[in-house]
Amino acid sequence: MTAEIYQIAFISLLAFASGAINAAVGGGGLVTVPGLFATFPDAIPAALLGTDKASAIFGHISAMRHYALRMPLPWRLIGLAAAAAFIGAQLGAHTVYSFPREWVRPLVIALMGVMFVYTLLRRDLGKHDDAQPATRLRQAVGIGIAFLIGFYDGFFGPGTGSFLVFLFVRVFRFDFLRATACAKVANLAADSGAVVYFLPAGAIVWKLAIPMAASAYLGGLVGARLVMMGGNVWIRRVFLALSATLLVKLTLDYLI
Repeated sequence: MTAEIYQIAFISLLAFASGAINAAVGGGGLVTVPGLFATFPDAIPAALLGTDKASAIFGHISAMRHYALRMPLPWRLIGLAAAAAFIGAQLGAHTVYSFPREWVRPLVIALMGVMFVYTLLRRDLGKHDDAQPATRLRQAVGIGIAFLIGFYDGFFGPGTGSFLVFLFVRVFRFDFLRATACAKVANLAADSGAVVYFLPAGAIVWKLAIPMAASAYLGGLVGARLVMMGGNVWIRRVFLALSATLLVKLTLDYLI
C-alpha cells in the first residue's frame, strides 16, 4: 500500500485527536478508523484496523503514565481486568475471520443505548468515588465483563474505551476520573492482545503506524491533562457526548 506525505500527515493529525479522545473517555476509533478507510479505500480492511490498534497503544501508554503518576490506582484489580481483556481480544481477533461482524452490531447498539440512557438518568453516577474493597463476586463479574469487552475489541472495536469506563464506574463504583485512568490500562491490554494476533499476519502498515503512534502519544498526553483539569462533571459530559455519537454512527451504519 502506497501512502503520500500529505496522507500520512492527515492521518497523523487524526491519530493525535484520537489519542486525546481515548485519554478522556474512549471512542478515538470514531476519528481514525473512518479516516483510514476514506484515505485508503483500496487497502485491506484488516491492515487498516491493525494499524489503528498498533498506534492507539501508544496513546494509551501516554495517558496511563500521566494518570498513574497523579493518582493511586488499584493495580491488582486493574491487572486482573487487563489480563482478561488481553485474552478476550486475542480470541476476538481470531474469531473475526469466522463470523460476520454484522451479527454483533444489533447487540452492541442495544448495549450502547442502555449504557447511555442509564448514565444519563443516573446523574450522580461516577460523580463520587464510592469504591470499597471488591468482593470476590464483584471481582468475578468485573473480570468476566472485561473479557467480553476485550473480545469485542478484537472482533469489532468501536466504543471499547467507553464500555471499559462504564465497567469501572458501574461495577467497581469508581468516579469517572479514576475509572478513566483504570480503563486506559485495560484498553491498552485489549489493543495489545489484538495486535499480538494481527502482527504475525502482517496486518500492520508500519509507515503509517509509526507516525500515527507518535501523534497518538502526544494526543494521549494532552487528553489526560485536560481530563485532570476538568474533573468528573466534565468527563461525564464528554462520556455522554461520545456515547451518543457512537450510538448514532453504529445505528446508521447498520441501517444504511
